[in-house]
Amino acid sequence: MPTAVVIGAQGVIGRYIVEKLASLPAWNVIGLSRRKGTDATRVRHISVDLLDLADTRAKLAGLAEVTHVFFAAFQPGSGPAADYAKNIAANLGLLVNSVTGLHRASAKLERVVLVTGTKYYGSHLGPFKTPAREDDPRHAGANYYFDQIDWLAAFQKGKRWSWTELRPQTLCGFAPGTAMSIISVIAVYASIRKELGLPLAFPGKAWSSLYQVTESAHLAEAAYWAATEPRCANQAYNITNGDYFRWQHVWPAIAKVFDMPAAAPQQHALVEFMADKALLWDEMVKKYGLKPYRFSEVVAWPFGDYVFNCDWDVMTNVTKSRQHGFHAAVDSGEMFQRLLARFRAERIVP
Repeated sequence: MPTAVVIGAQGVIGRYIVEKLASLPAWNVIGLSRRKGTDATRVRHISVDLLDLADTRAKLAGLAEVTHVFFAAFQPGSGPAADYAKNIAANLGLLVNSVTGLHRASAKLERVVLVTGTKYYGSHLGPFKTPAREDDPRHAGANYYFDQIDWLAAFQKGKRWSWTELRPQTLCGFAPGTAMSIISVIAVYASIRKELGLPLAFPGKAWSSLYQVTESAHLAEAAYWAATEPRCANQAYNITNGDYFRWQHVWPAIAKVFDMPAAAPQQHALVEFMADKALLWDEMVKKYGLKPYRFSEVVAWPFGDYVFNCDWDVMTNVTKSRQHGFHAAVDSGEMFQRLLARFRAERIVP
């Protein structure tokens, strides 16, 4: 049986990869994360600090059965989310320590799937060539994605296993307790606006720009394909829902999910608007009987500010993945409504 290690198993990417592999009859799954997850049939979790080399080596040394690795861990920086790409040391360390440890532990390793993103093209810096292709030149300046894939490609040379890099854009998943999802940002933002008696105004400058996203479940399907398709060996792929949209066209339907009126854009920083809302959130949790997530656990406002203020087209080309056998697609407008409705149904937001 194949045995997969999912690194970052509690995040908005990793938990979906765990669920995907666990749904298959022939896979065993080991999840690595700082927070220990709940074990299940053919799924076990290991709590490990991957930036602690001694802890990593000790925890991974016995994993001799591992055949596949899915790397979806992420260490955000401080300040604006657009600057997170500069947080090189921590994010490279997570990859180096984990992959080195697993390579040493298992002679059965076949494929390492690395999740990066479209910041590879400089999507966080301003207008860039669109639709971006996997072989486009790199942008100038620091980006930990470059360091990660350069290290992985160099480390893999001469070894029996191969790697695949996946580049999604703005992950969308039902991952309560994980802040780095735009779905969480929208759900909590809408709920607080509604509690204050305000309409759902779009908070940034990207109202009319073309944008794209990647549903987490869709990325998990792509990750499984990337791990098992021979043509994916030592290749990079853009992975998105496969469509593009403008916020101005999906925002009214998002407002309907929360039974609120949509409003014209009001440009304001979410970090500032939400700075004093933690107490209000705690009151809402009690008032509406919500699940007891702390304000800081459920949403990352710098991430929301970054996404909603990309007032340039963000588009990547997914032709290569289609040519190599991955044909799934997601309707982004329907996805927003479905995932946000689930946040309400599961009592994460009122």
